[in-house]
Amino acid sequence: MEAPRLVASDVDGTLLGEDHEVSPRTAAVVGRLVAGGVPFVLVTGRPPRWIPPVATQLGVVRYAVCANGAVLYDVEADRIVGSRPLHPEDLVRLEEAVAEALPGATLGVERVGEHAFDDQVAQFVAEPDYEHAWPGGGPPTEARDRLLAHPAVKLLVRAKGLSSDAMAAALEPLVGDTVDITFSHPGGLIEVAPAGVSKATGLVDLLERTPEFAGITPDEVVAFGDMPNDLAMLRWAGHGVAMGNAHPEVVAAADETTATNVDDGVALVLERWF
Repeated sequence: MEAPRLVASDVDGTLLGEDHEVSPRTAAVVGRLVAGGVPFVLVTGRPPRWIPPVATQLGVVRYAVCANGAVLYDVEADRIVGSRPLHPEDLVRLEEAVAEALPGATLGVERVGEHAFDDQVAQFVAEPDYEHAWPGGGPPTEARDRLLAHPAVKLLVRAKGLSSDAMAAALEPLVGDTVDITFSHPGGLIEVAPAGVSKATGLVDLLERTPEFAGITPDEVVAFGDMPNDLAMLRWAGHGVAMGNAHPEVVAAADETTATNVDDGVALVLERWF
């Protein structure tokens, strides 16, 4: 492949090491490619409010595709460019399917406002017995009926004790193609988005909305990822790269497997051109 015109990278398990930092080597090569006129886009399951700490480490990120493709975020302007939410009627139908497929599972939602941190919107909210999958304090809580009463860019389903693979396999037959189910955490957490929304569609939306990306085609994109929520993006890109620590399904779908996230796998590939 010739030098890409756009580089898209997942964040956790891909760009960041186990210390949640971008390595100096990776930061350097990203700086070189952006200086050469090639945009670097973060494409992640993270919500916009979790983007600034990563973007600050690089200093050259203008845009992020968040919530697995459901949100476009302008990092420099701190502005939500667009979103594709699940509506309350969708959330209620999903609640019924979850109750049948995964009895006892608890729910959380991600919402967005106009900015990454927006006091007008309760952004990550869960029902009271929801157990957060990541270290740190849990989210604000609401009763389930209130939780499902507002549009959300992502429904999170938590079933501690099950694998995320098993959860997805149990729920998918009940919802068919009415939503997209994926996960970025293997330990009992799946993420549900509107049908047809993925990291790939988020990148397509970004290319269509952003004049500076005009004319870039998928075959001119290099994309990096490690988990099933990266599959659509890696298949869409001209060159999809799985990390050495990637889920087996991601490795099988990629054009190439690089080193792990802690061994500068992203930098190893980008240094061919930059």
